[in-house]
Amino acid sequence: MLQAVLLGLVAMIGNATFLTGTSLLDRPIVMCTLTGLVMGDIKSGIIIGAMMELAFIGAFSVGGALPPEMISGGILGAALTLASGNSPEVALTIGIPIASLALVLKNACKIFILPYFVHRADQYAKEGNGKGVSRMHMLGGLLYFNLPLGLFVGTAYYLGNSVMSTVLNAIPAFVQNGLTIATGLMPALGFAILASMIVNKKNVVFLFLGFLLAVYLNIPVTGIALLGVVTALIIVGIQPTQMSTALAGGDEDDDF
Repeated sequence: MLQAVLLGLVAMIGNATFLTGTSLLDRPIVMCTLTGLVMGDIKSGIIIGAMMELAFIGAFSVGGALPPEMISGGILGAALTLASGNSPEVALTIGIPIASLALVLKNACKIFILPYFVHRADQYAKEGNGKGVSRMHMLGGLLYFNLPLGLFVGTAYYLGNSVMSTVLNAIPAFVQNGLTIATGLMPALGFAILASMIVNKKNVVFLFLGFLLAVYLNIPVTGIALLGVVTALIIVGIQPTQMSTALAGGDEDDDF
């Protein structure tokens, strides 16, 4: 019971963007690490969080399209996996369906709960009541999906721990092997989604550069990432200098 309550609080912390802004506390690497802390196995929590981070790396809201609710997916996927003693790969097979189910709950809350607080805030804004607007922001953020998400995660873990353990242990070995292979594709899908959003004609050359460094020079990913940071700093640092020189009419050597 205590673990269910603590997991519900972890979910509420991750969804407290109405208090913290875009703090990235909702990312799987953070949520699964805190889940591992609650479950008494922080190392496995970090491993599961890293796996889920790869799968959800491109999970950002674009316009009206909402990605699966990764807070509940990450927490419950990690918690149920650790509670049942299964390998970290199983967390993805549990977490992704749960994230999709929680998205339905989130949309329902957005339809039936959030509009009340939005309209009340609009009315307070017309009256010039700043405190009323702030109060609606805080109450709306708490009751719209923060509290419902905490209740969903805590209740799902409390009711589903023993049931999920039984189900997972009953899965045949060949099915678990197939799920392991399928979940191995999820990081590639996450990278593909992210690449489709950020890669364009101007920066695709850096993608190929990193690939060549990794394949032909065997440079570790960490080294390539650090090289990318240095390259970005050099490019950003050079461009303002060039711009200021152009605005000043060129450097002193142009006179000769």
